[in-house]
Amino acid sequence: MQGKRLIHLDRNENRYGPAPECLRVLGEATSELLFNYSRSFERGSSSDLAAHLARLHGVAEDRLILGYGCEDILKEAVHHYLRSGASVAVPSASWWYYHAVAGEVGGVTVEYPLRPGAARYEYDVDALIRLRETAAPALVLIASPNNPTGNSLGHDDLLRVLETYRDVPVILDQAYHGFAKSASDGIGALTREFPRLLVLRTFSKLYALAGVRIGYAVCGDDLETFRAYSARYLGFNRLSEGLALAALASPGYYGGVAAGMEESRRLLYEVFGSLPGCKAFESDANFVLVRLAPAIATLLARELPARGLVIKFLKEPGFEHHARISLGTTDEIEHLVGTIRAVTAAVCAPARALGEAV
Repeated sequence: MQGKRLIHLDRNENRYGPAPECLRVLGEATSELLFNYSRSFERGSSSDLAAHLARLHGVAEDRLILGYGCEDILKEAVHHYLRSGASVAVPSASWWYYHAVAGEVGGVTVEYPLRPGAARYEYDVDALIRLRETAAPALVLIASPNNPTGNSLGHDDLLRVLETYRDVPVILDQAYHGFAKSASDGIGALTREFPRLLVLRTFSKLYALAGVRIGYAVCGDDLETFRAYSARYLGFNRLSEGLALAALASPGYYGGVAAGMEESRRLLYEVFGSLPGCKAFESDANFVLVRLAPAIATLLARELPARGLVIKFLKEPGFEHHARISLGTTDEIEHLVGTIRAVTAAVCAPARALGEAV
């Protein structure tokens, strides 16, 4: 849209931006930070960030892997553990990259179902457990929260799955962790109890550092070959490490971001709940999946870009007339909601006049 800035609510980026402390790190960066290798080894550590995360999660530092976002570590793990012709269990509606990276090594993806419930999407945990006997997957991949559905796998269900696949590597992708209130974060204890578990986290989403590409994994003890495979003798990106440490030192700022997104989710539930034939599914992430009435889907696809607003309309089988809306700032979501109400008013008026449920 020429002459007007587009508001991109289609990329799952954190439009609040990183904490001010992160910008201070950038502003104070010196040439030494760029031309010197890491000196963490002088302090008895492979990495200042890995040491900090190890303390945070209560694990030994050698169980921490740093990488180029979750994408990097996921790719390494799939390439390491999946052989040509072997199967990997993946969610039926999730990130397309899971299929792509398995295909790079000739792996076969076997899907377990995600189904819409009354309020949110839900994993069919029993079906995933049955795959142990019917497909014998060599690797299991779980996304929690999942993209694009926004649902998480509950702790008790996760324990059932991990117990079933105790002797199989399981990757728990938690890239969207931290946007919703949850129980205490116990991935350190979880990886001790299930030593073939690999938990992925990133600084791209909650911490708004997607542009510097940094993530990490916490590994179980039985993944020692993968830990050795992923080790970085000369250290990691020092500037990225500094930014990540600054983000971790700013819990108040990111708590405010999460609270703002909680309010934005509520606004989206409300506006789509008022539109005939539409439904917004509850989400634990920085986006909301919406099922749209066909006429409203067509209307929004035409009118929102004309008003500088971009959301993601899905085309995958089973998600026709669905959209995924990334949570921008509170002002941006209020603008989006106001625009949706304005452009759909004429469509909704006949239904309201007839007294239909809206």
